[in-house]
Parts: sequence; C-alpha cells; structure tokens
Amino acid sequence: MRAVIQRVSQAQVTIDGQQIAAIDKGLLVLLAAGKGDTPKEVAWMAEKIPNLRIFPDQNDKMNRSLLDLQAAMIVVSQFTLYGDCRKGRRPSFVHALEPQSAEKLCDMFIQKIKALGISCQTGKFGANMMVSLTNDGPVTLLVDSAVSRRQSAKCFANGQVPGLT
Repeated sequence: MRAVIQRVSQAQVTIDGQQIAAIDKGLLVLLAAGKGDTPKEVAWMAEKIPNLRIFPDQNDKMNRSLLDLQAAMIVVSQFTLYGDCRKGRRPSFVHALEPQSAEKLCDMFIQKIKALGISCQTGKFGANMMVSLTNDGPVTLLVDSAVSRRQSAKCFANGQVPGLT
C-alpha cells in the first residue's frame, strides 16, 4: 500500500458540489492498494500512520502524533499513487490493485483507524472528488508498505535483524 500523508490545518472533500468530509487540524491521507497487498500491509499502515510523530510539541519539534493530539483524519482512495511514469508520457497503472479488492483493503484500513478511536472521515471510492486542504508546515510524507518489506528482506539477506541493527 502507498499513502501520501499531509499534515493539515483543514481539509475537505466534495463530490458534485456537496461536501462529504471535512476536518480541521489533522491528517489528509491519500491511500492506494497495489498488486500483492494483503491485510498484513493494511495493519502495518494503520499502525504506522497515526503514530507518526509529525506534529509539533511545545518546543516546535515534530514530536507528537495524530493519536497524541486526538486529531482527525480524512482518507481518500487514490489509485493514481501507483502510476508509473518512467516510460512514455501516459502513466501506467498496471501495479494498482483492481478496484473491487482495493476498495476492500481501503475499507479495512478505515475500520482499523476508527477502531483506534480516531475521528476518520472519507471520500467515496471511485468517485470524482475535489479535495482541498491547507497543508500545515508544509508537511507531506510518502509511506509505502513495500519499502518496509524490501528493507526487511534486504536486512535478513545480509544476516541482520530489522530494528536491531
């Protein structure tokens, strides 16, 4: 799974002129599922993202998480995060998971976030959405569960244990 995470002072999602989601301080998460993603990646992302220490503390250091602040989140599905632009001029989306399975994984992520007690609003899967936000910082991060899998495999291949070396 891939996510673009933006720390926001406000964000909203509209469809056909109707606002369907809005938050003040919190995170806007653009989320995509790729081929090979499973509930294991969903669990990793749902634990990682709300615990990222990307909000300022009293000393203005990025040292507080969404959970620490009890702030809100908007999750917007965005398969284009799997767009491959290396060749030609039109992105290829062959690495994006097919819509029916991707929607299930995105819904699973949202349910896990809500189970943590986070106020979580969403866009509408597959809809043409207008997303607006005020990026606070600006702070924008890319989180990719495949990178963690590759790093773990690389460490094990080198005889290292991830997190202990």
